[in-house]
Amino acid sequence: MADVEQPVSTGTVAEAAPDVAGVGEPETRAVTGAPPRRAPIGTWPMWVLGMVVMVDQMDQNIVRGVIPQLQTQFRIDDFGIGILLSAFVLVNGLVTVPAGYLADRWNRKQTIGHTVIGWSAVTALTAAAQGFGQLLGLRALLGFGQAVTEPSANSLLSDYYPTERRGRAFSLQQVLGFVGIGLGIAAGGAIGKQLGWRWAFVVPGIPGVLIALACYGLREPRRGAGDRAHLGIDDDLDDEPERTRIFEHGLRRFLVDLVVGLRQDFRTILSIPTMRYALVGVGALLFTVSGIGAWLAVFHERFSGLSQEAATGAVGALLIAGGIPGILLGGRLADRYATRVRGARVVLPAYCIGVGNSFFVVSYLPLPAWLSLALQYVGILAVTMAIPALRAGLADAVPAQLRGAGFGAFNLVSIVFGAALAPILVGGLASVWNLRVAFLVVSPPVYVGAWVLFSARNHLDADAAKIFEAVARALQQEQERAPG
Repeated sequence: MADVEQPVSTGTVAEAAPDVAGVGEPETRAVTGAPPRRAPIGTWPMWVLGMVVMVDQMDQNIVRGVIPQLQTQFRIDDFGIGILLSAFVLVNGLVTVPAGYLADRWNRKQTIGHTVIGWSAVTALTAAAQGFGQLLGLRALLGFGQAVTEPSANSLLSDYYPTERRGRAFSLQQVLGFVGIGLGIAAGGAIGKQLGWRWAFVVPGIPGVLIALACYGLREPRRGAGDRAHLGIDDDLDDEPERTRIFEHGLRRFLVDLVVGLRQDFRTILSIPTMRYALVGVGALLFTVSGIGAWLAVFHERFSGLSQEAATGAVGALLIAGGIPGILLGGRLADRYATRVRGARVVLPAYCIGVGNSFFVVSYLPLPAWLSLALQYVGILAVTMAIPALRAGLADAVPAQLRGAGFGAFNLVSIVFGAALAPILVGGLASVWNLRVAFLVVSPPVYVGAWVLFSARNHLDADAAKIFEAVARALQQEQERAPG
């Protein structure tokens, strides 16, 4: 596993160049003698990888649309629903870290395609659950989906597109994720009411096969291709061969290499100051976002006087109508101000998160339904603007051949502190008091997360510059070794 440290020492490109805000940028361009160019690829990979997120979020959020039917069918209270909403977390948490490690070594497009087919089958099987234990087990098994696809998809996006286009690339991917959340809640509510909760799990599983086929049709770029494209070097887009074949040297050797490699990778990742701040900040943010998001439709059923179908439809519409423009605008701002504002890709999210959370807090107070929904729309618009910049900033701070592990760590924090604890805690608080009190209790951590992210501005540009300069040194060494 000696090659694990190689990306850091050789500077095999992390994406940080454009965020450097001028630090090291003129020197690097002088070394390469070439201006930045756009990667020789269109928007199709953005759409395909975005649809992967979309169908995953649909499958995860169907439960939110059929909560009343599940409570009636299995005789469970709010706390039981909270456990069900968090069921995938254990599998996700166990899988995501090694999946990130392997994303830096396996063929990523094939990994994603296989996983999409697998989780679509699991979603359809949920309809056959006869008891709460079976339902819980199948929802838990679904956790492997996001755990595997998240690191591979984000690593691929970073290699398809140069750093000056990454904000927009991640924005399109995440827009489709929000479409999936909205569709999952709305479709679950509509299908569950008309045909029953079992059909609500069967119908959304169908698109997975088509999306998997689209993934297989993608090309596998070399790791670091997006960074080299920023420097004016166009890589051959033919598929990169797998760097590691599973169990090639036996299961025991595979497990030993996995443990050793993970230790080395995470030592490197946690040595990056930006990553330490980002992981803390995102953990605090997602704790609240996950907890409230899981119960928002039920909140409007209980306090806004809306029916189940109206509440799920309204929340789904809010997520789509507020999330789509918010993420798209956030992606453009992330790219536009990357070199104009110090630490822009953590500063902009910090402001957006703080403002958006404030609108949400007010919306939980006893207000007319239309006003509460309007405030939440503005809150969703503001908070979602932070998403593309956060992902682009993470890619900027982590070397190319460790991005899978980096996004795996990001996903682990998101799961453990967000989806794992928050829905259960909110459900428990709601059982003791009510959902309004529960929402107000879990909102303050968002401000903590925003402050921590803002503090990362002092490190992001420096971390990005180190990687960018390493890329320049590697390119200069290649030129010196070239004949003539």
